[in-house]
Amino acid sequence: MPPLQEQKSGVLSEEPSLDPQRLPRHIAVIMDGNGRWAQERHLPRLAGHRAGVESVREAVRTCARLGIPVLTLYAFSTENWKRPPEEIQELMRLLGYVLDREVEELHANGVRLKTIGRIAELPEFVQTKLRAAAERLKDNSALLLNLALNYGGRQEILDAVCAARDAGLETLDEAALSRHLYTAGLPDPDLLIRTSGEMRLSNFLLWQIAYAELYVTPVHWPDFRRKDLLEAIAQYQRRCRRFGGV
Repeated sequence: MPPLQEQKSGVLSEEPSLDPQRLPRHIAVIMDGNGRWAQERHLPRLAGHRAGVESVREAVRTCARLGIPVLTLYAFSTENWKRPPEEIQELMRLLGYVLDREVEELHANGVRLKTIGRIAELPEFVQTKLRAAAERLKDNSALLLNLALNYGGRQEILDAVCAARDAGLETLDEAALSRHLYTAGLPDPDLLIRTSGEMRLSNFLLWQIAYAELYVTPVHWPDFRRKDLLEAIAQYQRRCRRFGGV
């Protein structure tokens, strides 16, 4: 595999309008549309989830090669427990399979792994595989892949308030609360991408995306490829970010 610096130059050459000095530090993605993708093809929903793995692979490769520091993927929400038990079981099996299969490619691409959410409520075999993958990848530095699993934005804020209280804080300001979020120590997302055209946040990173640029595409997640990610970044770079100023 070519060195990451060569890979980065190659990706940027495919999209000449990208300014390497204005890349987002943190991209967050709501990976939506697996079910609709499968339904349009008269396939079971799980086929959509399986097809979406390749999109994850391309997003990770592209971010690593560009030098994006953090990529957060909304993989399983607290609301997803409302789905049929058979689908949840298959999703957990698929997650375990992907962790086993992809860890060496992640390592080759310099990817480190972090998880956010109420991880202790996931099946024990998934927790074990997550710990093993994180251990294998802990010394990498090209990209932090942040998986949101059993994650909810409101739940995160509640957990942060409880953690601050348990730490003995009697008053809270924004900085103190941020130190107790699951994402403590990470930059807030600069760019939030949602696939499949839905115009809502779905309880994702509600605190952190206060000033994120939003990009919604009708492309279903299993069809989302490198060119789509590059277009989202190009759109981000064309916007003027004033953060409330003029």
